[in-house]
Amino acid sequence: MDRGAVLTHILNSKAVSTLLGGEPPASVMLNNKYISPLTSEAQETDGSVEDSLGSVDCAIHTSLAGRKKTVVLVGPEGSGKTTVLEKLIVDWAEGASLQNFSYVFYFCLREMNFLGGALSLETLLQHSNCHIPPESVPGVLQKPDKVLFVFDNLDQYRHSRDPSVHTLCSDPSQAASVSCLITSLLQGSLLRGTSFVVATRPTTCLEFLSGTRIEVLGFLNPQREAYFNGFFTNPTMANTALMHMERTLGFYDFSTSPRFCWTVCSMYKSLMDAGAELPDTLTQLYINILVHLIQALSLTEACNRELVLALGRLASRCSLDHHSSCTKDEMDSFGFQQFRTSVGVFLQGDGLGPDTHFFTFHSQLMQKFIMAVFFFLDKSVSGGVEKMLEKHKGHTKFLDLFLSGLSEPVQHKPLKTLIGELNSEQIVDFKSWLKSSLQAALQGYHKDAYRHSLCLLHQTQNESLVKEMVTPSTKAGICYDTLSLQDCVALNYVITCLGEIERLCLYNVRNLTEENAEVLAPAMSLSHKIILSGSIMNNGVVLHLASALSKGITEELDLNHINLGDEKFTILCTGLRDCKQHTIKLSACNLTSCEALVPVLTSETSQLRVLDLRFNELGDKGLINLCKALWSPHCKLEELQLQHCQLTSVSMEALSEALCSGHSELRKVNLTNNMIGDSGVEALCKSLRHSLCKLQSLILFDNDMTSASCPDLMEALMSEHCSLTELDLSLNDLGQEGALLLCQALSRPGCPIEKLRLVRCALTQSVFRELGLVLRSGTQLKSLFVGINTVGDQGVKHLWDAVAHPNCLLEELDVEITQMTDACVEDLCAAIRASKTLKNLEMSNNLLTDASVPALVKVMQESDNMQEMNLKYNDFSEDVFDMLEECNKIRY
Repeated sequence: MDRGAVLTHILNSKAVSTLLGGEPPASVMLNNKYISPLTSEAQETDGSVEDSLGSVDCAIHTSLAGRKKTVVLVGPEGSGKTTVLEKLIVDWAEGASLQNFSYVFYFCLREMNFLGGALSLETLLQHSNCHIPPESVPGVLQKPDKVLFVFDNLDQYRHSRDPSVHTLCSDPSQAASVSCLITSLLQGSLLRGTSFVVATRPTTCLEFLSGTRIEVLGFLNPQREAYFNGFFTNPTMANTALMHMERTLGFYDFSTSPRFCWTVCSMYKSLMDAGAELPDTLTQLYINILVHLIQALSLTEACNRELVLALGRLASRCSLDHHSSCTKDEMDSFGFQQFRTSVGVFLQGDGLGPDTHFFTFHSQLMQKFIMAVFFFLDKSVSGGVEKMLEKHKGHTKFLDLFLSGLSEPVQHKPLKTLIGELNSEQIVDFKSWLKSSLQAALQGYHKDAYRHSLCLLHQTQNESLVKEMVTPSTKAGICYDTLSLQDCVALNYVITCLGEIERLCLYNVRNLTEENAEVLAPAMSLSHKIILSGSIMNNGVVLHLASALSKGITEELDLNHINLGDEKFTILCTGLRDCKQHTIKLSACNLTSCEALVPVLTSETSQLRVLDLRFNELGDKGLINLCKALWSPHCKLEELQLQHCQLTSVSMEALSEALCSGHSELRKVNLTNNMIGDSGVEALCKSLRHSLCKLQSLILFDNDMTSASCPDLMEALMSEHCSLTELDLSLNDLGQEGALLLCQALSRPGCPIEKLRLVRCALTQSVFRELGLVLRSGTQLKSLFVGINTVGDQGVKHLWDAVAHPNCLLEELDVEITQMTDACVEDLCAAIRASKTLKNLEMSNNLLTDASVPALVKVMQESDNMQEMNLKYNDFSEDVFDMLEECNKIRY
């Protein structure tokens, strides 16, 4: 085989560069601009240009060196498959690779659509390759293991490759249809042992093809950077163009396409040379491309319009056709007769003669864009946008994006000067549909529709429309669990248009990358509340978040259940020192230290009021460090949530001293599930007696307390300096002796406690009697929780009698799981009727039966004060459900 002839045939190709068709492979190789596309596996690495691992070239060589005889390259339009194949053949012809093959045959299957009649394989080899003399063909056929077939454009081969519809042949001299020969080769019945490299787009043509499949991705960021640097001679222009593309287009899947990179570079260079602005959206880019192509044709406005209309008819036809192409006769029927010499910039033609040509669009994106322009240009289009989108259902990706952009007069103005006015009725129809669709999506619950609606708004570049559609009722719905870069760009645009947003919800985002965070940084800085709970964040993401917080208006930040750890938390704190946050939620963030928080809390500009650190293993050391900040006159912290933080009595002394310092503004401390014990409570009680302590709420739920703590608590509550209005001692074994001491303190005139929780504290009937006396005494108690204390009807009766007393101010009472029965209902109803303050009763999980229901329903319907009674999990049968349903204030 004449390798020199093979080399000359490929490198002397007459193909020319076009804006949409890309740069021919020969030009790429001759100008030393070849960059190997990457496989999909390269996404898992950094995809560096120097590293061949992950390149398509390397994957092909590795596969052909193994047992597999067939390698299938699968990749979208413009991903570089043809260039890879021709580079493969050039390297072989130059002796650089694949030297285990003596013969390499290249077939463009798209061009073989027009080979008719019956041919033998021997004839086919001579017919399609002029690089092998006829006398050498028998030698080729005798050494199939030395033969490599390269088939390009398999997806564009229009004939069947289904082995069941062919009589497969095995004799190279046997005449058969070309489709039969190709199928017989690929199925291994003809020239068994031959190797193949096949390139195709991801279509149904893969159904009958086995072998090693290589997913062709194209260019990642390093390859795009190398490509731009090779395209532009000026490094500054290259960097400007690359950064702009990455920001405005880099999030689309097709941005990995080498051909798309060529189109963007070519268009950007033209715009930059003319001193024009670069496009901000995909629609603007394709408006620029269409304007550029039409201007180059130098036609009249009328001809320009007719050309675009003809292209629109073709685009619509191709969208509905499986092969996305049209014959010459069909082209003429669309109105291309006068434009045959002009269509090359838009279309690719294939065929063996003037009457057998097939035409396809160089770019499917341009095809969709032309369809959108056609919709607004052609007055004969009927049925409106919904009918058009339904007609092309399954082929409308990007179509509604282009329609959205083109519907805006400012955007389509450059086209208007070349092709005349667009159809105003169609624009009005589309805008009506767009607003209706946006309203439904933005107020609905379908995530994909919601995200797509933001992308549509982004394409319009219409700030007024954004403000009209994204109302306060829809703002709260901006919520994601996965987040593409395109989502981020659209979301950032929408929030930037709004100027500010009440809540940005990015809950449980599993793919929040540094790139995503950088794009969203302006949006985050305009959000009063940011919810990121459950998301995955690396150091880079945290850095962008910190920067946004330091510059923005955010007042509340929710980072619950994010594995920050101390390192990332330290980075975050650099942005918290000068921010406006008053609430930060850091529950279960894997924190062990509070050291980075101290400078934040003691900053002169600190606004932090609420700090939630629950479910972090801070330990005593962590809290002692945090207490240092409480001594600062600049610390404004009012609420501290420390549930499940592995604290003991050791750190309670430091907390108590800080509360008494005169600088602490702490009003609420929650110490739930920390084993501080009696000695820890004793330390806290010292602060409660201090005149400078401002604490109003103390939650000591399940703190390993016993009745031994109660004398200290009694003394604190008896103190004239005590300011506590809320005290929770639930799940501590106070017993009768300890609880009675508390009752003495509660009965003190002027005792400030308004909310008391004593759930599951081993209380007795005697304690309930004393609590009843406390309530009668005119105490400030408004909420009392004494559930899960099994005192029965006799114990709870003391509370009903107290509620009925005119001095009782109780508004909320919880007696869940106290073993109440129907016997208490008469006293209960009398209490409700007598009380002027009671609003809520919690009585679930007791022993009430159907017999009590009529009285309870009646008293609830008659009561003006009562708002809710919870009767869930009592011994009711279904027979009384209808009766209970009559009163909407009863939960059952």
